Amino acid sequence: MATAPPLNELREICQPKAKLESRNGEHWAGRLYMRKISLRLTRQLVRTSVTPDALTWTMVVCGIASGFALLIPGLAGAVLAAVFFQLFLLFDCVDGEVARWKGQNSAVGIYVDRLGAYLADAALMIGAGVRAAQEGSELWVSAGLATALGVVLLKASTDLVDVARARRGLPVAGDEATVPRAASLATVRELASVLKIHRVTNGIEASLVLLAAAAVDTFTGSLDPTRAALLAIGVITWVMVVAHLASILSSSRLR
Repeated sequence: MATAPPLNELREICQPKAKLESRNGEHWAGRLYMRKISLRLTRQLVRTSVTPDALTWTMVVCGIASGFALLIPGLAGAVLAAVFFQLFLLFDCVDGEVARWKGQNSAVGIYVDRLGAYLADAALMIGAGVRAAQEGSELWVSAGLATALGVVLLKASTDLVDVARARRGLPVAGDEATVPRAASLATVRELASVLKIHRVTNGIEASLVLLAAAAVDTFTGSLDPTRAALLAIGVITWVMVVAHLASILSSSRLR
């Protein structure tokens, strides 16, 4: 087996500064702690025959498993769901790092990576809906499905910007293009950026919110905290769907 490369050399190639500093290209948890962990796992994996695509599929499995974990009653299910989503983030970092080091970037890998992001977040929301429906109305399953649909629309609206630009022969839009041209919308966007409330539409944050709700469930003896959390995430998600669409159409991303 080959010798593990030095961390500094690995970091320079596998974690380019431009990606880490990108507002839209890097999750805050990646910058905060996961990239430090992932690089050490990548250091061992690049010595093996494992492919980036295999790691991406592992990421997808972890993400979907988080939704199934929520079907386990009690705090244990929520803890397991949060752990699976942390593993999802870990492999989301590792697959790209291994691809950059081995020079094995592929369209298939990019496609599966994006598909995995859709499936993971949707699975979590559906799992939350089924969990909330335990000993209660089945309408909570519908709430979970509606939230999952909203999350998928949010992600799709972002990805479709790249599709539209590519079909027009335009280059990839930079972070500066995301700022709405209308002053009022730009102000609202900045306020949302400060409050960070939109982050609960992401699986990482949502899994932690649901974990906190499950902890409160154990004290109250009911699923009302989980139901309230799901309802809040659902409302925020659909508000963000409308706001995000308005932001895209009023920015320079499609021009």
